[in-house]
Amino acid sequence: MVKLNKIYTRTGDDGSTGLVDGTRLSKDSDRVAAYGDVDETNAVLGLARLELTHMGLDRMLGRIQNELFDLGADLATPLPAEGDPDSEYALRIVATQVERLETDLDALNDEMNALTSFILPGGSPPAAYLHQARTVARRAERSMVRLAEHTAVNPQAMAYINRLSDFLFVAARWCNEQGAGDILWVPGATRQPSA
Repeated sequence: MVKLNKIYTRTGDDGSTGLVDGTRLSKDSDRVAAYGDVDETNAVLGLARLELTHMGLDRMLGRIQNELFDLGADLATPLPAEGDPDSEYALRIVATQVERLETDLDALNDEMNALTSFILPGGSPPAAYLHQARTVARRAERSMVRLAEHTAVNPQAMAYINRLSDFLFVAARWCNEQGAGDILWVPGATRQPSA
């Protein structure tokens, strides 16, 4: 259980932060950037949920917000060296979380017409926020890939963040199918001078 009586500790005043295992590293490290980008994704999802009227999608996004905290905890807990056991306190993203995301994505996608054009972010307010969350999730994925270039990252965490941006794209389109409609990209629409 988490219990926070005091929010500031002054331990980070030197530009460092503590990981779950107690080690300290720079707040500018690849690891902190990765779980910071995950946290930002979560914050944008909170904005999207304020605009939703569909309780089914809201429940999906509420579960995803909780799972993003799991993902942040996973990233804030370095994987053990090969052959060493993982800490009993380590919270890791697992395959069932990735599979549930895929199931929800497929369910939303099955209710929509096929995509015939690239679309511009926007449409309805919840769709616009979901598109923003999608782009932040893609940044989080890039941060996680950068981290994985020099240290081990849970493969299920990598799968989860990749699937999440796909889910958010489909969820945004699904919101627009409920009324506002997607905004289609018109290639080269502004290349000719206006009359």
